[in-house]
This record gives sequence, C-alpha cells and structure tokens, in this order.
Amino acid sequence: MALDPLPPLTALRAFDAAARHNSFTKAAEELNMSQAAISYQIKLLEDRFGERLFIRSARQVTLSEAGARLAPSVMEAFEIIRRGFAEAKGQRDDLLTITMVQTFASAWLARHLGGFHIYNGDVAVKIDISSHLIHDFQGSGMDMAIRSGHGDWPGLVSKKLFHFDYTVMAAPGFLEENPISTPKDILGLSMASPHDPWWATWFEAQGIDVRELPRPRGPVLDVQYINGIAAYAGHALALLTPALFYTELSNGTLVQPFDYVHREEKALWLCYPKGRENWPKVKRFEEWLFAKLDETMPNRRV
Repeated sequence: MALDPLPPLTALRAFDAAARHNSFTKAAEELNMSQAAISYQIKLLEDRFGERLFIRSARQVTLSEAGARLAPSVMEAFEIIRRGFAEAKGQRDDLLTITMVQTFASAWLARHLGGFHIYNGDVAVKIDISSHLIHDFQGSGMDMAIRSGHGDWPGLVSKKLFHFDYTVMAAPGFLEENPISTPKDILGLSMASPHDPWWATWFEAQGIDVRELPRPRGPVLDVQYINGIAAYAGHALALLTPALFYTELSNGTLVQPFDYVHREEKALWLCYPKGRENWPKVKRFEEWLFAKLDETMPNRRV
C-alpha cells in the first residue's frame, strides 16, 4: 500500500514554529520569513490536511482541535531531526569529549577542571585517557584531543600548550639522605624509569658519556605523572616537566637540584578537526584552558 506523500517541509516548519509560539509573527522572526509567507505556508498545509489548523482572531492565533492533534507529532519529528543531526556531527552541546595523555590529565587537568564546570555547568566533560593518536574524530566520538608531537597533523587545528621540557626532581627527604651536588652524583641512586631515553639525553647534555654509566636501577613506571608520584614519595629521582609540577616546586614538596632544563622538541597540543572552531563548547573549553594555563603555569614555555 502506497504511503501518502509528505507535506512540503517549509509548510511543516512554519506550522511547527507557529504552534510553539502561538503567533505567526514570532514564527516569522524565528524562520527569517515574512508573516505573509508564514500564513501562506500554513494555508498550504491546511489545504493538504483538509481542516483548519489554527483559529485566527484579530490579535492572536491558537491551535484548532485538528492542529492540537497534529502539533505533538510534528514537534517530535523536528526534535528527532535536530538531535540526530547534532549527534551525527558530534555536536551534543551538553557533552564535551576529549582524549588526552595521562600525565596532563592527572598532573594538571584533574586539579583544575572543577573551575571550568563552575562557569560552564551545562557542559559535562568526558575524558578519554590514551596515548594513541586519533585520526577519525567522528568515528571515535571525540570532540578534541590533547596530544604530544610537532603539531603538524593534517586536517586539524593545533594550538601549542607547552613544550615537554624536563629536568631532575626529587623529594627534599630523598636529597637529605642522598646528597648530590653534580649530575654524576646521581649515578647509582634510584631513578624512576631508568631506561627512559630522557635520562640518556639529559646526562649527555651534562657532558656525561652514557656508555660509561653503571646499570641503572629504579622502578619502571613509564608514565611521567607516576614517576612524579614516586619522586614525591621519596622513592627515586625523576625526570619531570617543570610546568606540570609547578605547584610541587612552589610549595617545596619537590626540589629541582640542577638549573639545567632540557628542551624537548615535542610539545603538548590542543587539537580538533578544522570546522569545529565555532562550536560553542569547543570555544568555551579552549578559552578556559589557555586562561587557566597562564594562571597556573607561569613557568611554561611555548
């Protein structure tokens, strides 16, 4: 059995707006049409429907009995279309999904994200912890990413947060028990993730031939934030990024025994696909993020 053809979409849009506002004038403002055009589209729909959908008076319009029966279905249909279109584009305005590396999420974002929610309570932020590069943002459901690299990913807007500078840090108690005055004094002490290439690079920059180093010892933790916890607890020396551990350096729970900070070419970047610059939730998070970084990381280098 053949279905009746759908009424013109323009007529249905006019009816939906007029039914919600109980006004042809307000419907015309919403749809950027003239009041006469709204009236004309409603008349087309009434002719198609076979009954009057509005009761017109000198000062207002109200839904007729037939219009009141039709309105819920039309409104629901348009809401389904709006929601489906928004979700297909990843534009759920009340949910912002971000994938990022663990160290940034744990060492910095977890401390400050509550400040974003205070002023943006209508947006929930969902964090995905991953070191993998996402190429298909649409398929993954991610709105944004905070990732390390050189910022040259095709099709993405990339904005630098800070470089992964790093230097040796330790708890004051660890240094009291293991006094060090030169980089060579570190040799033989417990180092967090001692096989990390950062150690070899840092030692070489200090003029130490890594081929002559004794077999390093210390816990293999792999993630900078966890290395930082080991240092904070007094279990080992760690190579950490000063910008990420600014609070601990400021309050003295971590100490930087050497002035030298090695500059890593890779940096941390905020990224999202081109075309999302004007998504309200993306703009709001980006503005908050950079303002908060300026406030809490005065030692970050970009």
